[in-house]
Amino acid sequence: MNAPSPDPHRPNPAEQSAAKQTAAEPDAASPERPRTPGDHSWFGRVGATIDRYWMAPMPAKRLAALRIAIGGFVLLYLVFRLPYWLSYAHFDPYQYQPIGLLAWLLPKPLVPLAVQGLIVATIACAIPFVLGWRYRVFGPLFALLLLATLTYRNSWGMIFHTENLMVMHILVLGLVRAADAWSLDASRPHVPSAATSDAEDSAHSRYGWPIRLMCWIVVIAYVLAGIAKLRNAGMEWLWGDELRNHIAIDNARKLLLGDIYSPIAGPLMHFDVMYRILALLTVAAELGAPLALLGRRIAALWVVVVIGFHIGVIALMMIMFPYQVFGVAFLCFFRPERWPARLRARLRRDPSPS
Repeated sequence: MNAPSPDPHRPNPAEQSAAKQTAAEPDAASPERPRTPGDHSWFGRVGATIDRYWMAPMPAKRLAALRIAIGGFVLLYLVFRLPYWLSYAHFDPYQYQPIGLLAWLLPKPLVPLAVQGLIVATIACAIPFVLGWRYRVFGPLFALLLLATLTYRNSWGMIFHTENLMVMHILVLGLVRAADAWSLDASRPHVPSAATSDAEDSAHSRYGWPIRLMCWIVVIAYVLAGIAKLRNAGMEWLWGDELRNHIAIDNARKLLLGDIYSPIAGPLMHFDVMYRILALLTVAAELGAPLALLGRRIAALWVVVVIGFHIGVIALMMIMFPYQVFGVAFLCFFRPERWPARLRARLRRDPSPS
């Protein structure tokens, strides 16, 4: 009696067992990717969030716009105050009190010719910085020269805080690729592809993190100023008496020394409520600086408050922070690369009625 022929559609038990064994064994040619248990941990998610924030892509034109605006402001600032900078070449050497790195690098003041050369070199290097020419050389060079010039200026018995934020921003811009767009380097035919017109319109993290850092520098500067007020005066600062006394002493000193003082500070000394309000607004604006990181609309509101605060400082103490008053310090919170196109579009409109 003949054995029945096997059904071709029925799986063979031997082949089925061999297939299971083969599937259970790892393939040597394509090893399985090892799992990383920390990828989905809390620390991993926090790290990924921080990485996305700091490495957020931004256009090269935005960083270039900041280079042009901030560098151009600093250039004008140095040129318009040139006689003031040159006056430090003829100060009494006994007044020299070096600060920062100059305490180690320059224990004695420079000769007048060296001071003049330092200032002229700083102004000269500011021009290619703004134009974006040979930026790998003049970017860091201008930043270091500006730091040296203003540090030397602050080494004569009185430390000024009006240019600290400006110098920090220049240091950031001078050490990153801020000339990949809107620059002479970008217009040269033999530059790398990163500086082509396509790269100018594209976004990359190498342009994003420097802008984030500049924003954080602004925020930290104002928060530290608010903490310093509360640390020195305590909660008494909020009552306005410390602010009023500080303004009175500053103007009295200027009056005795023949310096420019506020003509309205004296008549306003008796308005206690006004100084209490100003003290509260000052601390609120400074300690509330981190709110500017939450969005451009909140940043715009905070910038208006802070600029108003600096205008009040001018009115009551005749102390001006030009980098902040003119709004240049806060450009990093916005999109300045879009403003020229908007301005051109408005200028092209026909103002006459049709």
